[in-house]
Amino acid sequence: MSLVTLLPFIVLIGAMFLMTRSAKKKQNAAAQMRNDMQPGSGVRTIGGMYATVKEVNEDTVLLDAGPGVDLLFAKNAIGAVLSDDEYNRLVHGIEHDLKDDEAVVPDDASSLTETDEPADASDDKPIDLGKKDAADEPVEESADAEPKKADEADLKKSDGESDAK
Repeated sequence: MSLVTLLPFIVLIGAMFLMTRSAKKKQNAAAQMRNDMQPGSGVRTIGGMYATVKEVNEDTVLLDAGPGVDLLFAKNAIGAVLSDDEYNRLVHGIEHDLKDDEAVVPDDASSLTETDEPADASDDKPIDLGKKDAADEPVEESADAEPKKADEADLKKSDGESDAK
């Protein structure tokens, strides 16, 4: 056999080795994270439940999910160990890293005005935009009634039509 025929097999074996190596690194990191759990730290289970670690045993973890609710989980069921700030933000809604000097976006537009008093309705004047309805215009009977009919006929034409004069 020549080297050219063995080259695809060597590449496949190398790719499989690299993929299994990265998967083992992830598994080792997850196992290390689970072994480093301490009582009092916040965790998220693989099912998505957030709880506080109450006791850590060799293969199990006792979690405090609420007042009077203690749950026993396998260590493998712990998906992530959360930092205190992240756990408090997710579970209790407490934000520790808010800056006081940041601009606060108001919930409504009333806080955008300079004064706290509402504007008087008498100050508001209707705005005339210059557009008038046909019913508002007075109808005049005069000699120029004939050209208006011609204009109306022009308006009835569609875009594609042309004058056939």
